[in-house]
Amino acid sequence: MTVPYDAEPPLTEVESLTGAAVVDFGTNWCGYCKAAEPLIEQAFAERAGIRHIKVEDGKGRRLGRAYGVKLWPTLIFLRDGKEVTRVVRPRSAREVTDGLDAITSR
Repeated sequence: MTVPYDAEPPLTEVESLTGAAVVDFGTNWCGYCKAAEPLIEQAFAERAGIRHIKVEDGKGRRLGRAYGVKLWPTLIFLRDGKEVTRVVRPRSAREVTDGLDAITSR
């Protein structure tokens, strides 16, 4: 089942996350987001338990600006609220899996 992009959480909430998490910036109408969705879902299917927060981005949205998001989808891979890496407009599930590896391996 496809999960829609939703309202943005406050930056302080994102920065206080513990463990591995991914903040996925995009919109429900974005063609690039729709094309990347199966790749993202495939990568996450192998990684149960990693928090995946889909944030609707756009004009006037502060969280996306705080992370310097310019293109959708942009996935920010966090460990304990700190950015470890990011993937912009993934073209393969492997790109997303590599990001997940970066936040789960120590």
